[in-house]
Amino acid sequence: MAFVETMKPRERVLAALNRQPVDRTPCSNPTSVATVELMDLVDAPFPDANRDPEKMARLAATGYTELGFDSIMPVFSIIQESSALGCDIQWEEKDNWPTVRMNRPIWKTPDDIKIPKDFLKHNDTKCVLEAIRILRREFGDEVAIIGKTMGPWSLGYHCFGVENFLLMSYDDPDKTKRCLDLMKESTVVFGNAQIEAGADALTLPDHATGDLVSGEYYREYLQDLHVEFADQIKCPLILHICGNTLDRMGYIAQTGMHCFHFDSKNDPQAARQITEGKIALVGNVNNPETLYARSPEVVRKEIYRCLDAGVELVAPECAIPLRTRLENLTEIPKAVKDWHREHAN
Repeated sequence: MAFVETMKPRERVLAALNRQPVDRTPCSNPTSVATVELMDLVDAPFPDANRDPEKMARLAATGYTELGFDSIMPVFSIIQESSALGCDIQWEEKDNWPTVRMNRPIWKTPDDIKIPKDFLKHNDTKCVLEAIRILRREFGDEVAIIGKTMGPWSLGYHCFGVENFLLMSYDDPDKTKRCLDLMKESTVVFGNAQIEAGADALTLPDHATGDLVSGEYYREYLQDLHVEFADQIKCPLILHICGNTLDRMGYIAQTGMHCFHFDSKNDPQAARQITEGKIALVGNVNNPETLYARSPEVVRKEIYRCLDAGVELVAPECAIPLRTRLENLTEIPKAVKDWHREHAN
């Protein structure tokens, strides 16, 4: 039997996130696939594309129109909320992402934490909401639109400083939990606002990365909060954590989130075995070596490895290097379709 596509991209992505049957594995981008070449193609360069909704939408759309992915992700950075909370942002130039100036933390104690009443009216959160509205008007129900709302552990790094926040977690767990509980409001508020604007799903990065904290730390500090997010944010959630995360995938699979976006440091087959089909997996093509520096043939091998393991959605492991060649990105949907042709029966 020949391989035939029977689903629209949006339908395909949402079915995969819900672990329902699909005509083929979706090519998704829970994080950024923006490149300098794409910026030039549609005249939407950084830093403008992070702050101007028209340019944000225009650049994001290329993930679908130029690369052939089944989803569009308009939130390229991880600092939109932090900017709205008052962090000092270094906006960088076209070939680099904006970053929070970590040496200038805005909070020191739980009593300092305040979510501004006009949080959603700040230019850098409002930009995301308007970009999603633009994309929904332009593409309707054709393609999945994925937003992004940062988790409280990530916000803790930005607002307290990485070292300060990690030291607090070692020295004073109760104080840390209070901070997380107070910061979670912005995660829920911004997430639900994006759904109202037209997002089909949300990536929720919470950077309790494998090289900084343990799986037991995840269980102690974040598992219950992630259960809350799965209940309070009314759309499929894609949790993103970088690094080797096999030691916490069993806990993540119990949160009620729809999907886990995992790093190339994790073997796809091992990840499937640990999660036991309780949560969809999306990933995990290597960025700095494979997509940035290798050939399309090597990209294809990693895609096939994911598909052979039964990963529900194929994607780069994280935001791709901005100088990534387009031929390596367009190889992702080509390889997925060829794999399905080879396995049609």
